Amino acid sequence: MKKLVIGILAHVDAGKTTLSEELLYLCGEIRKIGRVDHGDAFLDTYELEKERGITIFSKQALLKTENMEVTLLDTPGHVDFSAEMERTLQVLDYAILVINGMDGVQSHTMTLWRLLERYQIPTFLFVNKMDQQGTDHDALLNELKQHLDENCVDFGRAKDINSEDTDSDTYELTPEQLENIAVCEEDLLETYLETDIVEDRDIARLIVQRKIFPCYFGSALKEKGVKDFWNGVQKYTTEPKRPTEFGAKVFKIARDEQGNRLTYMKITGGSLKVKTLLSSNSNGQILPGRKAEEAAWEEKADQIRLYSGAKYELTSEAEAGTVCAVTGLTRTYPGEGLGIEQESELPILEPVLNYQIILPDDCDPHQMLQKLRQLEEEEPQLHILWDSQFSEIHAQLMGEVQIEILKKLIWDRFHVAVEFGAGSIVYKETVAEPVEGVGHFEPLRHYAEVHLLIEPGEPGSGCQFFTACSEDVLARNWQRLILTHLEEKEHIGVLTGSPLTDVQITILTGRAHAKHTEGGDFRQATYRAVRQGLRKARNILLEPYYEFRLEVPAEMIGRAMADVQKMQGTFDAPEVEGETAILKGTAAVAQMRDYQKEVVSYTHGTGKLFCSLKGYAPCKNQDEVVQNIGYDPEADLENPTGSVFCAHGAGFVVPWDQVEAYMHLQSGVDMDELDSESWYEDVESAQNPGTAVDNANISRNISGKNGKFSYSGSYEEEEELQAIFERTFGPMKRDRTAFQKKTVHSSTPATRYRAGKPRQEEYLLVDGYNIIFSWEELNELAKENIHAACDKLMDILSNYQGYRKCTLILVFDAYKVEGHVEEIITYHNIYVVYTKEAETADQYIEKTVHRIGRQYQVTVATSDGLEQVIIMGQGAHRISAQGLKKEIEDTEKTAREEWHQRRQSSKTYLFDHMSEEMQEQMEKIRLGENK
Repeated sequence: MKKLVIGILAHVDAGKTTLSEELLYLCGEIRKIGRVDHGDAFLDTYELEKERGITIFSKQALLKTENMEVTLLDTPGHVDFSAEMERTLQVLDYAILVINGMDGVQSHTMTLWRLLERYQIPTFLFVNKMDQQGTDHDALLNELKQHLDENCVDFGRAKDINSEDTDSDTYELTPEQLENIAVCEEDLLETYLETDIVEDRDIARLIVQRKIFPCYFGSALKEKGVKDFWNGVQKYTTEPKRPTEFGAKVFKIARDEQGNRLTYMKITGGSLKVKTLLSSNSNGQILPGRKAEEAAWEEKADQIRLYSGAKYELTSEAEAGTVCAVTGLTRTYPGEGLGIEQESELPILEPVLNYQIILPDDCDPHQMLQKLRQLEEEEPQLHILWDSQFSEIHAQLMGEVQIEILKKLIWDRFHVAVEFGAGSIVYKETVAEPVEGVGHFEPLRHYAEVHLLIEPGEPGSGCQFFTACSEDVLARNWQRLILTHLEEKEHIGVLTGSPLTDVQITILTGRAHAKHTEGGDFRQATYRAVRQGLRKARNILLEPYYEFRLEVPAEMIGRAMADVQKMQGTFDAPEVEGETAILKGTAAVAQMRDYQKEVVSYTHGTGKLFCSLKGYAPCKNQDEVVQNIGYDPEADLENPTGSVFCAHGAGFVVPWDQVEAYMHLQSGVDMDELDSESWYEDVESAQNPGTAVDNANISRNISGKNGKFSYSGSYEEEEELQAIFERTFGPMKRDRTAFQKKTVHSSTPATRYRAGKPRQEEYLLVDGYNIIFSWEELNELAKENIHAACDKLMDILSNYQGYRKCTLILVFDAYKVEGHVEEIITYHNIYVVYTKEAETADQYIEKTVHRIGRQYQVTVATSDGLEQVIIMGQGAHRISAQGLKKEIEDTEKTAREEWHQRRQSSKTYLFDHMSEEMQEQMEKIRLGENK
């Protein structure tokens, strides 16, 4: 017996629930067909649904036949509850699209069709209400082919629904219908032309592949055509192959009458047994607003319920293909994947209106906010928001009908009478050009710094996150943590506090402390980096746009076109069908939201306006909207723009526009070299939603060049290594040309340090213990006596400084010495530094480079790979421990050669001019060979 999950979808008032009642009756699940207008429909289980006569929440019913077991999911048809419908699509094997024969294909019908195409769901069509006068079978079929798909094929019995009994168990497709099916695939057409036969399995295969869409015409209320339709569903469907490993998709969260939390899921593979221990899927993405520690959970499935209408049966095991409700799970959310299932993408349909929830005077807004979170859990698209600036609760909704439903739900659930303020548009924000954001968080005993590249993304892409940081610079675990913090939060812009969208955020570089960094430090640094970047960026306000279809009498088309022009909308050339003119185009939601009433007024009820959300585009009156909203990013304490630094044992806040002066790292990406103007022009030109921005994907260019920086050469290789660094991370921001001019490269390093040659001031910082443990002779000495090794290194560097003529600073760690303060001593001609408690040599060197690296040529001697990259980013040169050793040996050798040359040229010796024979005799005398 095949097991299927079939969803039934329609525009409101198409008769979807009535068709569901008829199918339940045919399968013997109910004894009497209920009616929506009578309030006794089997699937309208909520009082609100019975009162208003519409489906608000998706529900399920179990239908069984001799060879098939179907879970029928009834979805809401009203536009305001489209998100509930869309979440259900993720678990369907097949879909039934019901169309009102009186209205034909409407705007919302086309929206449903696009969603079915997006999720690739095989679809049957049932054209309902064909018993009413004015319906035309052929015209409707042509409309389906024109607006939906040309492969919509009539599978029904008769064109006139009242001409004969259209319901029979023995009905077979006519030759004309078989031919219409065969032409949908070339291979099938060849077979049909040879045999005049189309196999049922071929029809079923084409339906699964969405190459044909069976269409049936009838009347669910009059029980006409429904039996043929249901027989076709049984005959031309196949059960998909399901994996043996456990997998489940969560599509709905609800609560029963006792308040128990229900997790509705479809078992997509294997089976689920009672008391099975379930856990979150670690491979899934983190939804905005959900932190990583909140997303990880492990809980037992207490009960498995199989619902059919308002009633349910308990079962000990749910097999693959079953839709069930599970109790005992408190952390699940719609779209979550369990087992082998992955996360689902967020719904396309989203609310565009923002309303303030006005509470009674005696109601605590904070307590009410927590209660409303329960409703948001059941309806994620509700978007309950807390405005900390005004201490207000806001909700993002689809329309007026949803407001009335929500008011009734809040009263029934919490016994609080709320009102809703005037609705405002839900805006979004993006950036017009690439910008680097820096976040630093360093209160006492905490440390994290993050550099992010924020660049425009394609319209409709949302927020995407990448990394272009080498693991030698920042360990992989820290990079993953930064990505997690980027994903877990819905970032808001700085113009109006609206959600950020259509951006790509890339990790450029970052830094952690080996001892003091904790996970929460990177969360703070990441959030602050995003906000600091947005404060520097050229921001663009986006507003939602409708795609509309306006039908008015032909003589009123001029008025309609003038109205759209006043709205600053766009439209195509009008189409005329009989006495009706059709205008199609796009316009901002803010301009068109109340236009429906005006259309009805000036057309005296004959005009129709169909709108569907098309996307977001730049707001044409951005300055006016920003001024009216009055958002102050600096007053938003929950989303700070500045960073926290530490000095003298205490943290202090640095404003966003001064962070670069205090930051510890350089990303190496020069924003001035990017063609920022082209970004702005591209975004500005995208006035119509869906226009792609031709982005130069910087993040991919950077991430494709990650390299490992482990430098072990001498100064001779400095220029080459610098070129590699700049090819990877971009040119450095500091003016290094002055430093490069100081160095005269030649075949021998010592020529650069020749005594008496004028030069500008240079600094050499040496990581003492790193050098000692890297040089073999000093390492062996350190095993016997570490102090002796330190003294010998100090002597070697003193001699070296005599030739180098630079300021040489030798740094030793003393951070483990309790109570030790920073100590600086002069040893001959060099400075020796012993760091203070809790400060390593690396930290001291980096601090020093950061302070003097802008004014002098600074070189750091260390073999610490991470330290080399960090100081390189600060504009300093670097040399490895072995490279320094070779430099010292070459310098000493050159110095000895110069000494001998000077000695020979300045003095005359007794035996310098002896003959070779005399010299040989003198040598024998010296050796005692000649008496």
